[in-house]
Amino acid sequence: MTLAAYRQKMRELPLVSLFCSCILPQPRDATVEKEAGVVDLNLCNIRHMEVIELSKRASGQAFEVILKPPTFDGGPELRATTPPRQKPSLEEIQKKLDAAQERRKCQEAELLKHLAERREHEREVAQKALTKERQEHRAEADKQQRQMHLSASQERLQEEDKHSVEVRTTKRRRRRRRVGGECG
Repeated sequence: MTLAAYRQKMRELPLVSLFCSCILPQPRDATVEKEAGVVDLNLCNIRHMEVIELSKRASGQAFEVILKPPTFDGGPELRATTPPRQKPSLEEIQKKLDAAQERRKCQEAELLKHLAERREHEREVAQKALTKERQEHRAEADKQQRQMHLSASQERLQEEDKHSVEVRTTKRRRRRRRVGGECG
């Protein structure tokens, strides 16, 4: 593999190129090469990363990137354990218990408030349903009463019509009798 092809392959790997750009901001010149233009990928060690060639294929090459944990040369040692906790005093414990009791009271008050709101809402819904039912009942009763009044009015009108027809027929008969009695 040529040096240019190796660089191109390293640019295609986003993680590797990121590490390389952070660790090696400027590309190094290859000073020692075994063959002209060929890079040995098995010896490519970068400070916290190692790139190993896995296989060569006609379709391309496979690489394995091994990240090593950072080393601290000459730096302060880091403790793996956390510092010991201080035992809480009785006052701190009492404060925490009081705070917990307050939280419980607040939660209970909120729960009671929520339940009261729910009951109020259910009562309002029931009241609305009852009101609607009453209105429907009144409307039905009014409709029936109107219908009865209409039928009574129509019956009266029919009675009046019958009466007026009877009166007319009676008047005609009387006229005929008078006219027939005068002529005869």
